[in-house]
Amino acid sequence: MPADIALAAQTLADGALLGLPTETVYGLAADALNPQAVAAVFAAKGRPADHPLIVHVASPAQVPLFASDVPAFARALMDAYWPGPLTLILPRRPGVADAAAGGHDTVALRCPSHPLAQQVLQQALALGVQGVAAPSANLFGRVSPTTAAHVRQAFPDLQVLDGGACDVGIESTIVDASRGKPVLLRPGMLTLAALSEVCGMPVSRDTVAAATPTETGSHAPATTGSLASTPAAPGSLASHYAPRARVRLMTLADMQTALPTSPKARVALWLRSAWLVPPGVKRLAMPGDAAACAHELFARLHELDAAEVDEIWVETPPVDATWDGVRDRLQRASA
Repeated sequence: MPADIALAAQTLADGALLGLPTETVYGLAADALNPQAVAAVFAAKGRPADHPLIVHVASPAQVPLFASDVPAFARALMDAYWPGPLTLILPRRPGVADAAAGGHDTVALRCPSHPLAQQVLQQALALGVQGVAAPSANLFGRVSPTTAAHVRQAFPDLQVLDGGACDVGIESTIVDASRGKPVLLRPGMLTLAALSEVCGMPVSRDTVAAATPTETGSHAPATTGSLASTPAAPGSLASHYAPRARVRLMTLADMQTALPTSPKARVALWLRSAWLVPPGVKRLAMPGDAAACAHELFARLHELDAAEVDEIWVETPPVDATWDGVRDRLQRASA
């Protein structure tokens, strides 16, 4: 494994792409300060160039290179949750990581906790790689990868560092710290209540579109609208994380009503509730715990999609703050 880590770090330093395990999902990693390498990430994923990438750093010591200002509440969040599944949007230092930021005057930063990711980032740093842009290692808009095998399915020729199944299983929580107050842009496994307690002030849930670049390159004031309609924050498009099969969020009662009229062999179910489904219908049990469900979510979508069904019916998550991250991914997968 030390040789694999050294090779992974050298790959990044050479300007090539790498499948990198993190505790959330696997990333398609490249040197964040190498414009050609970042362009290769966008090209490989088929991702719009204005959709920013999260820059992964080995420690908070790299933050001043990328960010021009770090508010006190953002520092408190770093102290509490880094390394870990939290991304912070911060004002970007001019001229730094332009391509990775998608042309925006903010930058998304995260310090991952996966031990292999940490070792790769530390060794890459010693080779001159200050930060690693690493969106999920999948084709744009498709199901995120939580195993090395998922990455290889999407990118057969990519060098992938196998770190096992991701512990968290859904992407990081994103908090915008560039507005003078904390704003949740993408839910994950960190709740609003927990984030607010650490910040020492309420963290609001954004229902307003994120700022977009003006013709001069600065950000215009946020305007009324859905955050999901703009790519200013990673993973914020309305339709995302989607398998080939159509995903439908349904209550158990709706499933029981609709299934008899559906082509049974072409429907797969993922549900928490007990139900003896009709013969020939593929059913997987959904965990009743939000963290366990998040850990399995993308792997189950991959598995059910591989069953070559037309539709995947998923039981609607409970209305509880701990399920916000899971609910967000399923809503986008079904959009």
